[in-house]
Amino acid sequence: MKEEKTIPNIKELSSALLDSYSDPQEVERILNEVHKHFQELTNLSGFDQEIKHLAAVPTATGMALSLNYAAQCLLDYKRTVQFLRGIVAAIKDKQKELSGETVNIFYAGCGPYAPFISLVAPLFKPSEVQFSLLEINDESLESAKKLIDALELSDYVQDYHRSDAVTFKFSEPEKFHILFSETLDSLLYRESYVPILGNMLGQLPESIGLIPENVVIKASLFFDEDKEKQGETVFDTRQALTLHGRTAELPIEFPLHIFNLREDHAAKGLVLDTEVHVYGDIKLIRGESILTTPYELLFNSPMEHTKVAFAYQLKPSVELTFEYQ
Repeated sequence: MKEEKTIPNIKELSSALLDSYSDPQEVERILNEVHKHFQELTNLSGFDQEIKHLAAVPTATGMALSLNYAAQCLLDYKRTVQFLRGIVAAIKDKQKELSGETVNIFYAGCGPYAPFISLVAPLFKPSEVQFSLLEINDESLESAKKLIDALELSDYVQDYHRSDAVTFKFSEPEKFHILFSETLDSLLYRESYVPILGNMLGQLPESIGLIPENVVIKASLFFDEDKEKQGETVFDTRQALTLHGRTAELPIEFPLHIFNLREDHAAKGLVLDTEVHVYGDIKLIRGESILTTPYELLFNSPMEHTKVAFAYQLKPSVELTFEYQ
């Protein structure tokens, strides 16, 4: 009896999230309820502290979140609701473009709750949208399967892949219309959003829709009294990948961006921001998500340098690097 009520409940909660996306308290209430429901169905929680669930998983380039932290992502409230809005909007746009053809979505890094099928699929019919899921963590993938079965959403799934998204090869890349890559962190640190896109976008059709569409890192000078100068982009994921071509092998390090400190000797330091461009005008900015947590670089006083050189490297670790000049 309980499982029979599951699908309409999730559809109702997803619809409520979309309707209430601008009300933080309501979003938090709904997602806490969703988490409670998913926890009951999978016996896994975003607050699970078992040691075996806390270890990150190495990928070919970078790391994948542990099972525990991947589950916690659901409770990054603004992030979840903005990603939900983005993928639903992308599906609806593809439906118009494809004139009734089924929209095929490849979901990389689904985690143990696979929220962007479990919250999205009930809003559509299986004839309207189909998902293929990829996850590197065995336990996460098994949990996602368990949840999808419990929610009676298996009719929406074409394939499950236990694989590394950085090296995964598509057998039928031409069939996909949207790539959803839930594989990033603030400052594009450690996780594999950039190398995953470098691998997958070269295989998929040029018309592929992407969520998030882009991730940009910006640097701004800050002064006393909360004063800042407008920031400038020090790394733009899509621009960097475009410059290297769809099929070119990614470099170990992307070219330097030189941030000129000029005569701003009164500046206390730089603040680095991650902007996540989800879809269209839907985005995440400073402080709205764990993904957009700002990072401060404090200067010595008096200032000893005139420039900061930024680069984004994939090896030996995935991270934004900087050097004073």
